[in-house]
Amino acid sequence: MYRSASFYHIILLFLFFGIFSTASAQDKWTLSTNQEGIKVYTRPMQNSSIKAVKVSCTLEATTTQLLAAIMDIQTCSEWVYHSKKNVMIKQISPLELIYYSEVEVPWPAKNRDYVVHIQVEPQAPNKVVTINSPCIPGYVAEKQNIVRINHSVGQWTITPVSKNMVQAEYVLEVDPMGSIPAWLINLFATKGPLETFKKLKIHVQDDVYKKARYAQISN
Repeated sequence: MYRSASFYHIILLFLFFGIFSTASAQDKWTLSTNQEGIKVYTRPMQNSSIKAVKVSCTLEATTTQLLAAIMDIQTCSEWVYHSKKNVMIKQISPLELIYYSEVEVPWPAKNRDYVVHIQVEPQAPNKVVTINSPCIPGYVAEKQNIVRINHSVGQWTITPVSKNMVQAEYVLEVDPMGSIPAWLINLFATKGPLETFKKLKIHVQDDVYKKARYAQISN
């Protein structure tokens, strides 16, 4: 149907240095970047200098087309910022999987890795699709010289706009663990989301994703 199903991600942990959330519901998002139709929002986190990040963008794609690209673990490194290694651990169903990912981090910080459980919720009556990707701590053994991420909660929301256009929103909450220089946090919190979505716009146009179909998902 398409290359071995996966996330990048969501995906990918491309925002992981930018997010660590214990914020209350009244915290408001503030637009920090708006380039090429990609909007990056931030909001302050309670008792933390790290800001939360949300990315929103309209993509030329169908719901299943974008979903197939997100679930394709094998190609995460082609579009997810600093994604180094992505391995499928368990394909539970076409819309549920568990995968391992390593994120390449510039010196002096160490690379991070994590295990994520991706689950696609049943499609809503208005055809909105939600993809949850919480981190699973302790699922695989920790590796030497790599810092394990034990708290990560990501979510994609895909909303149809027209026949071949969708609104994609991605929000991720992560504790990056350990000591990280401020400049590196800012790099991943601002440049990371922007560069990832720029590449996603191109990546999602692959014919393999245009041909993808899911029995439970309507275009």
